[in-house]
Amino acid sequence: VQLQASGGGLVQAGGSLRLSCTASGRTSNTYAMGWFRQALGKEREFVAYINWNGGITYYTNSVKGRFTISRGNAKNSVYLQMNSLKAEDTAVYYCAANPQGGYSGSSYNYWGQGTQVTVSS
Repeated sequence: VQLQASGGGLVQAGGSLRLSCTASGRTSNTYAMGWFRQALGKEREFVAYINWNGGITYYTNSVKGRFTISRGNAKNSVYLQMNSLKAEDTAVYYCAANPQGGYSGSSYNYWGQGTQVTVSS
């Protein structure tokens, strides 16, 4: 499974961005997909995940009510709509995939290349 993430950029605090991640390869549309982020000098942290059919989502507390994860109709794409962005959301965002989902990065088999999100205050 190969993952391609896009959509990052520079935005002012309070603004919005939408990240996209497209998976290719056999069975990619049956995998759970997650978003993680890593700020400069910090450890990678879980942001959100969605199960294979979009019926289950989970968010870290700091983004609840501001971020929304969703899947495309073909189930091989995942999106992260980020609203009310804050300076502390600045990080490189990575999408990841695995059969079962979850919020532990070590459980994900496949990773995208990362996309930079910078929020100016």
